[in-house]
Amino acid sequence: MITIQAKDRAGQLVAETSHSGSAMLCFDHEWGNGDRIEIHAEACAHLMVQMDASLPVGEVYLPEGQMTWTVPADEHRLAYAPGAFDTKRHIVMARQMTAEEIRSDRDIARNPSDLRGETDFYPHCTANVETRNESVFAARNVIDGLRFNTSHGEWPFESWGIGARTDAYCIIDFGREVIAQRMALTLRADFPHDAYWVSGTVVDSNGGECPFNLEKTGERQWIDLGWRKVRWLRLERMVKSDDPSAFPSLRTWEVYGHDEDAGEETLNGTV
Repeated sequence: MITIQAKDRAGQLVAETSHSGSAMLCFDHEWGNGDRIEIHAEACAHLMVQMDASLPVGEVYLPEGQMTWTVPADEHRLAYAPGAFDTKRHIVMARQMTAEEIRSDRDIARNPSDLRGETDFYPHCTANVETRNESVFAARNVIDGLRFNTSHGEWPFESWGIGARTDAYCIIDFGREVIAQRMALTLRADFPHDAYWVSGTVVDSNGGECPFNLEKTGERQWIDLGWRKVRWLRLERMVKSDDPSAFPSLRTWEVYGHDEDAGEETLNGTV
């Protein structure tokens, strides 16, 4: 059973729906700071969700069977499409993923619903620095599914900015063990405003390391990960080019692979 609840900042229920496999909620409400959406499902649930009409559908993993999604407000909205969350009418959808979807090779890092701060759903992206602590330079932007990279700042050019730190790192936590085959980095390419990284290292949750080189391009740059089993990946030791700009930035981080185990319930065809 999947239950979707919309709640105001005081925790009062605004709207609710439940369905055994695919829940759809439509309701009228003007979002305020602290309002949220909660999704409840079975523990270790793999869901496809759409949290707002302005957001694409994306995959989430709920290790405890719950997703708490605080509606972005104020400055946080700059990383989303203009007008997102502003309308009075809203839709939220959630459905169980099939065993075939969970087993399939895909971008297992992509999560348009990821939020800044702590979350109870995955994939989740964090970093030790985000330029000026602004939402348009937050780590979560690199897994939002967009690759527009010829400018910088507000949507759709949000990115991960490092504030000129040489010790910057960024982590994708998948929330469970997955098999990672390869990854693609798309640098922000607003040249000459931007610099770029010439090299870096990806470290995995088992202590493995994979150094890589990068070029000055706005195209995807692929790095082979060798089908490693990981809980998380971390980009670190990023070396800036000698460009006069102080602003290398990452637009998109894709990781292609699949789940190690679809789960007994899913494999038995019960969802």
